[in-house]
Amino acid sequence: MPHHPPHRPGPDTPPHRPAVVAVIPARGGSKGVPAKNLAAVGEVPLVVRAVRACRAARLVTDVVVSTDDTAIAAAARGAGAVVVRRPADIAGDTATSESAVRHAMDTYEAGHGTPVGTVLLVQCTSPFLNRADIDAVAAAVVEGGADSALTVAPFHGFVWRDSADEADATDEADEAEHGAAGHAEGAGGAYPVPAGQPAARPRTAGGTGPTATGGHGVNHDKSHRPRRQDRPQDLLETGAAYAMDAAGFRISGHRFFGRTELVRTDPARVLEIDDPHDLDRARALARLLDGPRPGEPAHLPTRDDIDAVVLDFDGTQTDDRVLIDADGRELVAVHRGDGLGIAALRRAELKLLILSSERNPVVAARARKLQVPVLHGIDRKDLALKRWCEESGIDPERVLYVGNDVNDLPCFDLVGWPVAVAGAHDVVRGAARALTATPGGSGAIREIAGWLLGPSLRPEPAP
Repeated sequence: MPHHPPHRPGPDTPPHRPAVVAVIPARGGSKGVPAKNLAAVGEVPLVVRAVRACRAARLVTDVVVSTDDTAIAAAARGAGAVVVRRPADIAGDTATSESAVRHAMDTYEAGHGTPVGTVLLVQCTSPFLNRADIDAVAAAVVEGGADSALTVAPFHGFVWRDSADEADATDEADEAEHGAAGHAEGAGGAYPVPAGQPAARPRTAGGTGPTATGGHGVNHDKSHRPRRQDRPQDLLETGAAYAMDAAGFRISGHRFFGRTELVRTDPARVLEIDDPHDLDRARALARLLDGPRPGEPAHLPTRDDIDAVVLDFDGTQTDDRVLIDADGRELVAVHRGDGLGIAALRRAELKLLILSSERNPVVAARARKLQVPVLHGIDRKDLALKRWCEESGIDPERVLYVGNDVNDLPCFDLVGWPVAVAGAHDVVRGAARALTATPGGSGAIREIAGWLLGPSLRPEPAP
């Protein structure tokens, strides 16, 4: 039976769901690729790519990066992760990812006062892991009742092994390390051996036949070459993402225990960076697999792309200035054109939300005037947005979010259409998929409504 302990919700955790924490082990030392976890793919450091994918996942409550490196810690913290400093005794070349996950869980629970219900292990050396994969492994445990889960990809290759390599003592050490003691950090699984297939056996020197030296099949009998459709489907462990029931993980000490769910991923996105050649391949593929880079010219969204529009308030619906009268009351200016655009979006039956970290009566008053739901005084806008999307039945990929400053970046990571207004902070403009020509408070929302509904603010009639 799955080990699911009772959970006391934290302040930012939905009361009906245990905390789901994604742990990203990211040591500073790397011999194959120096400073590997900070290497850029698609102009984004690997550790930051992993943090963004985890933060965008629907089920993940918090992202923890376990590191012994100051530069990695700074990059992870800038991307919105909680950073846990890893002790030297579990930061060496032989350290297992399991040891890093246990330490990160303990440190997170002690610092946040919130028990972890499900823990994810996410490797930043898999640059094309996306939020759908992360949510799928998390859902297998959180919602599907599995004890553990991992990402796998269909594999159709014939695996061979050189008999000379089997005699190498290093192979024996690797096999022991990938057994009950855990996997070395960043390592994926071994090639699969189909059920009913004999495991590879040592070959003796000299002669021919089964005892001959040279190559022999691992997942096949070399004397028989079946057609692809006649072979059982092998699944290759991608090494990218794992999910474990936290209590069961503490008991077993290993990432695989109880019922293990296999989560199939797109083989085209499977790449694990272990050497400089892998890094070169990843950089070449990023342009294809990542799509347009943030800030690059791309088509503007239309009504067909969007189901919901979520608006920050200060700096997007205002010019970010505040006037204070002699009695200390705050006054802001809004644009009538924005009100016209929001009314048109509402008539087009788009879901609307104002989401603000400021708890200010003027935000609530403006929302009432516009007849738009509002969540304000929100510390974790990303968590609030996740909950709203889930409760509203909206796919975050079809949400347009409008922001202007760095506290909007976590929400940018969640949605399919992050939009920055003219005059937004440079880092926000760089992370946006589309930019308005109009500054906040001067009709930027009216401009966006025109993208979706046309200049007349009337959606095109269906053909």
